[in-house]
Amino acid sequence: QVQLVESGGGLVQAGGSLRLSCAASGRTFNGYAMGWFRQVPGKERELVAAISRSGTSTYYLDSVKGRFTISRDNAKNTVYLQMNSLKPEDTAVYYCAADFASYYYTPQSVADFGSWGQGTQVTVSS
Repeated sequence: QVQLVESGGGLVQAGGSLRLSCAASGRTFNGYAMGWFRQVPGKERELVAAISRSGTSTYYLDSVKGRFTISRDNAKNTVYLQMNSLKPEDTAVYYCAADFASYYYTPQSVADFGSWGQGTQVTVSS
């Protein structure tokens, strides 16, 4: 199993930007598709973005398309989520997750992911 540690969360005003990072250790990072989820109290965890092992295939939640970008740096064992034009409704705890997947597959279900980070809080003020 791979260990994941998120960083980069914080408080930002609406319209601002944040970049989340997720550092992986323990197993070969490029063997995993990666995803970013978010969760607010009382709601189910939702997939915000995902990227295949190859880095050539991505998925985005409709509400973040054009604002968020997921990317990975296999040399640094890190996946990123660049978040621009943030809105108050983006406020949540953001989790990094890993799926031991085939090379071009982009996972899109919570059940696909077997390893999770501890989460980082993102708060967007209006």
